[in-house]
Amino acid sequence: MATKRSIFEEVGDTPKQVAAPGGIGKVAQGARGAIRVWLMALFALVVVMIVVGGLTRLTDSGLSITEWKPVTGALPPLSADVWQSEFDKYRAIPEYQLQNKGMTLTEFKVIYYWEWGHRQLGRVIGLVWAAGFLFFLATRKIPAGWTGRLLFIGALGGLQGFIGWWMVSSGLEEGMLDVASYRLATHLGLAFVIFGFISWYVYRLGRTQADLLQARRSGDAGLARMTSFLVGFAFFQILLGALVAGIDAGRAYPDWPLMAGGFLPPQPFDLQPLWRNFFEDAGLVQFMHRMAGYLLFLFGLVVWLRARKSANDLTRFAFNAVMALMLVQMVLGIVTVIYAAPWQIAIVHQLGAVVLWALILRARFLAQYPLPQSIKGA
Repeated sequence: MATKRSIFEEVGDTPKQVAAPGGIGKVAQGARGAIRVWLMALFALVVVMIVVGGLTRLTDSGLSITEWKPVTGALPPLSADVWQSEFDKYRAIPEYQLQNKGMTLTEFKVIYYWEWGHRQLGRVIGLVWAAGFLFFLATRKIPAGWTGRLLFIGALGGLQGFIGWWMVSSGLEEGMLDVASYRLATHLGLAFVIFGFISWYVYRLGRTQADLLQARRSGDAGLARMTSFLVGFAFFQILLGALVAGIDAGRAYPDWPLMAGGFLPPQPFDLQPLWRNFFEDAGLVQFMHRMAGYLLFLFGLVVWLRARKSANDLTRFAFNAVMALMLVQMVLGIVTVIYAAPWQIAIVHQLGAVVLWALILRARFLAQYPLPQSIKGA
């Protein structure tokens, strides 16, 4: 039976359970730092993947493996018989018969290993994503609202594998010496989309949700909107660059600022039907890439001038970096054309596009979520 207590008895002797400050917030935040490091590793791997993919294209290695074997293809040929079998498959496709006839097995191994390395790196990226995602999911460390975003990255990576084979298969068809340029543009474009989402997520995870909500109140909506257009314009230019690479258009007219002595290249609309010229005519494709580059630079200059009005030093610096690299990238593009796109210069130009893409996204992020600064620094 319960003992009766006096109405005057002290009841404060039992220690009270006090909730830890910020406990709910900590659960919602999850392992933001660890996930950010994981995404930064994926970030670096995707950059390497883009560069290796560019070198694979520039060395004409992309069609050396004529089959898609996502699992068994992880191992290269391990015997002379298997090497000969792979070489025989390559000798049956148009690229060998019309362009590389007489290639030796030793020469074939060089281009084979380029393509095998490219595919192997794709497998590594998939494994790094899967291992990280499953670990954070199993340990319940994913911040609130982030499971779908991280899963989306993996889904895009899987889609990229299918598109990669869809691209390669186009080069195996009758009369084809290279992959279809529009499929190459799709493949590279998706790589930049994946890279862009990873970059944005890395930027977001670098700050707490409360910090982002507070920063947004002092963000520059007009500048962020202009930079969104710059992001879209830069992406369009990247796709045009992929079309140039797909048909070796960068080597077609090695003069600047004119093309074969004129503003327009000679006979830019000879192919029928008309739409093919915008994807397959080397002169017209290079012309579009040049013109888009000029316009992109001019629009970037407008955005930069607008950004100079920002009261935030770090935001202004981010746009200064964008403008500086845009200038470097334009000069690199001109040099690439003048020297007929040697692979050493062309790959630096492509890497410049990767860095510029990340810097534009960074500037866009800081326009929307400016970092705090002291009154003295304002």
